[in-house]
Amino acid sequence: MANIDNIRNFAIIAHIDHGKSTIADRIIHSCGGLTEREMKAQVLDSMDIERERGITIKAQTVKLNYKAKDGKNYILNIIDTPGHVDFSYEVSRSLYACEGSILIVDSTQGVEAQTLANVYQALDINHEIVPVLNKVDLPASDLEKTKTQIEEVIGIDTEGAVPCSGKTGEGINNILEQIITVLPGPKGESSGDLKCLLVDSWYDTYLGVVILVRVIDGKISKNMKIKMMSTNREYIVEKVGVFTPKATDIDQLNAGEIGFITTGIKILSETKVGDTICDAAKPLKEALPGFKPSKPVVFCGLFPVDSSEYQKLKDGLAKLQLNDASFSFEPESSSALGLGFRCGFLGLLHLEIVTERLEREFDVNLLTTTPGVVYKVYMNNGSIVDLHNPSSLPDPTLIKTIEEPWIKATIITPDQYLGSIIKMCQDKRGVQINLSYSGNRAVVNYELPLNEVVFDFNDRLKSMTSGYASFDYEIIEHREGDLVKLGILVNAEPVDALAMMIHKDFAQRTGREVCEKLKDLIPRHNFMIPVQAAIGGKIIARETIKGFKKDVLTKIHGGGATDRKRKLLEKQKKGKARSKQFGRVEIPQEAFIGVLKISKEK
Repeated sequence: MANIDNIRNFAIIAHIDHGKSTIADRIIHSCGGLTEREMKAQVLDSMDIERERGITIKAQTVKLNYKAKDGKNYILNIIDTPGHVDFSYEVSRSLYACEGSILIVDSTQGVEAQTLANVYQALDINHEIVPVLNKVDLPASDLEKTKTQIEEVIGIDTEGAVPCSGKTGEGINNILEQIITVLPGPKGESSGDLKCLLVDSWYDTYLGVVILVRVIDGKISKNMKIKMMSTNREYIVEKVGVFTPKATDIDQLNAGEIGFITTGIKILSETKVGDTICDAAKPLKEALPGFKPSKPVVFCGLFPVDSSEYQKLKDGLAKLQLNDASFSFEPESSSALGLGFRCGFLGLLHLEIVTERLEREFDVNLLTTTPGVVYKVYMNNGSIVDLHNPSSLPDPTLIKTIEEPWIKATIITPDQYLGSIIKMCQDKRGVQINLSYSGNRAVVNYELPLNEVVFDFNDRLKSMTSGYASFDYEIIEHREGDLVKLGILVNAEPVDALAMMIHKDFAQRTGREVCEKLKDLIPRHNFMIPVQAAIGGKIIARETIKGFKKDVLTKIHGGGATDRKRKLLEKQKKGKARSKQFGRVEIPQEAFIGVLKISKEK
């Protein structure tokens, strides 16, 4: 049993692509966690999609043994966290399980937006922080400038900052020594009653639900009867283990340690992240504070291109939810697209990853509707409705106000791009809060409506700054907005899949663009088709798709406007009116995809 003073629990935090997973690889290698033959790049990124995109999506843990220069043996529990803003809930709960953090900053790029966001999360819960300057092997590396930025922008002393290279392995031993000397050991009593934090849980085909735990006090061992405090249910521990990074069975986990248990639970919803686990024989009076549940902020409809794949999509979503409790779905039907699901995500990258996994792992061809956010609709009778789907907006005469979510955005950019960024934020109804400089980098804070950001903000920011600017946000509150539902009518029939909530000032322009796009994308029919954009009962834009015209007069030779010609034309006119009345307009899938692209191109 390890002495609690010789345990170090720490998270690795950084901006995207600053080298978290690579440095984790080097630490695992130098502590002998895996043999030379078993090592591969990004050992902890287990999903194919993580390895291909080079991003971390799920936080992963490893227990390593390290013999320090003072001759003592230490146990290191590492949690490698994601860097992308969509997965910041993964970071927050990983930080709660640790006492300290390694902050990795790319010495060629300097401090970026997500660096700030993650450091502030760590400082909020009183973490000790070891700054690490990565990528010193690159010619563009500038250690002094990076240190100055860390001190000016974040306010952390960089005297003990460790220069290193995840690629060559230089400086890794110095990082390990800093972890031992700077980061505190966990506090806890192994002899006390069991108090344990549920950090994460996922579904394993063979073991059922695997639960990642951090033991605060006491010990958790095999065949012990435990109780989950949020559900008051009791279970017997079947298996206790740690990741080294391979899953290794042990007899018990003691105070201060991080490991996993299985209890034969089959349903993921029974294990609430942030729950407190205690001994069923000696229940605790009060639970640990836990952490805020992750709430989906972006909603969109997912429909199978081929309606016969509906069941396949349903099974795929259910299986994905087993390993990703942060995403939600419920059935919905659309007159244009058939049966599908309304899904909630943490952001656009999360949406992209889930749809890519559905297409890849379950072989379903998908169509996604326009992503939207959750609006709060205040009714005249005093009730409040959460609106996920614009097509289900109540009658406008019954609505008092509509509120939309706002975010606080932090953008860090080289100062030559500042003007165009400020213009874009103003175009998106942003309010500037703060602007400061660190060298030639500007740090600008804006409050923006999430609806304006969710679609293409990050893409446009990257393209206008050649990829140098970085962006992070947090949701602050719902605010009242002058919002309207823009409906699209094709042949006087509303197309619910194309309805969108939009600010009144942008409604006319967007309506016109959608109508023009649909005019090009919907094929001609035998009758004329009006395509209209409407707010309530008021039409604000219209385009007409001309019908095919058959020349019914070809058989008649010579002569002017005879009765016979007129009769034939009248007959044709009646036929067209009839087919317009009863004919169905088939809207091809390309039309929906085309309309989604409009918003991206704007």
